[in-house]
Amino acid sequence: MTRLDPANEPAHAEIGHAPGAGRGTASINADPAEIARFGALAARWWDAEGEFKPLHQLGPARLAFVRAAITEALGLDDRGLKPLKGIRLLDIGSGGGLVSEPLARLGANVTGIDLAEDSVAAARAHAAAGGLNIDYRVQSIEALADSGEGFDAAVCLEVVEHVPDPAAFLSTAARVLEPGGVLIASTLNRTLKSYALAIVGAEYLLGWLPRGTHQWDRFLTPQELTDHLLAAGLQPSRTSGLSYTARSGRWVLSDDTDVNYLIAARKPETASPPA
Repeated sequence: MTRLDPANEPAHAEIGHAPGAGRGTASINADPAEIARFGALAARWWDAEGEFKPLHQLGPARLAFVRAAITEALGLDDRGLKPLKGIRLLDIGSGGGLVSEPLARLGANVTGIDLAEDSVAAARAHAAAGGLNIDYRVQSIEALADSGEGFDAAVCLEVVEHVPDPAAFLSTAARVLEPGGVLIASTLNRTLKSYALAIVGAEYLLGWLPRGTHQWDRFLTPQELTDHLLAAGLQPSRTSGLSYTARSGRWVLSDDTDVNYLIAARKPETASPPA
């Protein structure tokens, strides 16, 4: 199995006046190689048969979980076409907008942040073509948190396994939530099954993802992710696995968290300092 040498673990990237990143020099919990990898694929974010096909396939099931988690946490009526109308929602690691756009269509006022400039440009162009008003920024979560801007909900889907320090990342993400707000994270479990399916199968045998997309040692178990969320001052409220059904060719929410899973966690109305 792929192992990371801690001595070679990417350091926190240092940036100066990157667009939207904030003034001065900010320490950013991001891997420059990962930013470059996704930026290089920017033109293909919306190709449902390309490198991002798995994310397109995951979309409906992930959206169902996110919608339910947000409406439950914020006490919203889940009925109707725009159940998220008026809420301020942050998409962390928004890429080409695959998550931001459907959430905007559900009525949310969406801000998407990403460090890959080409991906942000692609997201802006696609949203404009679809008549969607989404605030996409080339900005780090650290700079946004330092700005004091607040959100009712935030999502970071298939992001935490790509950052050097997930605990610090989630702690920073929690800072942008208003009291009572909710954070939804999705990632991959660190199991033999996930190595076999998500890396050997998806990357090397089936070619669903470019080789090297994932590093197994960066996957997080549900308990590890839960512990990070608790340390960030958030209270996990719901968890679901994601399972692929070969017969229908669809991903569905399930109790199986062995490979892909999601966790929603709420910030208390009276926030206590992170542990």
